[in-house]
Amino acid sequence: MAMPVTRFVAPGPLVAIANHRLYSMGSERVECVNSVSGARGTPHCHTFSDRIIQPGDMVFLDIMPSFMGYHTCYYRTFICGQPNKYQIEAYEICSKWVSDAIDVIQPGVTTADVCREWPGPEEFGYRNEDEAYLLQYGHGVGLGLWERPILSRRFCFDHPTEIKEGMVFAVECWKGAEDGSGAARIEEELVVTKDGCELIFHYPSDHLISCGLPGCEVY
Repeated sequence: MAMPVTRFVAPGPLVAIANHRLYSMGSERVECVNSVSGARGTPHCHTFSDRIIQPGDMVFLDIMPSFMGYHTCYYRTFICGQPNKYQIEAYEICSKWVSDAIDVIQPGVTTADVCREWPGPEEFGYRNEDEAYLLQYGHGVGLGLWERPILSRRFCFDHPTEIKEGMVFAVECWKGAEDGSGAARIEEELVVTKDGCELIFHYPSDHLISCGLPGCEVY
């Protein structure tokens, strides 16, 4: 679902548009939609505001509807206009952390094996795992929004859970741009198969999508 990220629009109206679209497509409930733009993305903010989106802003959205009783949860990040080198770097690092975790997932490995693919908190600006909690993260998704297994460096090394075929869960990572101009947040949802895992979502996340200004990408 493409979000019309444009100049002179605040994240709040984007949340309203997303809620309307989700309900019109058949969602019986929208747990939450969040939209964060620009410098409010670093450190990670979980509440949208009336701040006007400006050219050069990174914008991430968290989409959490349910359909026929089943929940879903995913982040996508966009850039209003063209990104600078720090924004591209943040997105590519964040995408790699997500991909590295997904590459490990298969029946028989543990949540600790997955979390070892993620950096320690000092590598992305935090002092300890408590401060960095929820930034590199994973959680089961089903009849509830947050189910087991939980993937977090905060406690999975001491309390690992075996990953089994048929599990459905989300993997999400965050990385702030070094110039403080914004942050990337990417989340993929997957089902564990007998040989590995299969992504459920197909909206592109292989690069930072530019939108909102003439000449940008359109989906």
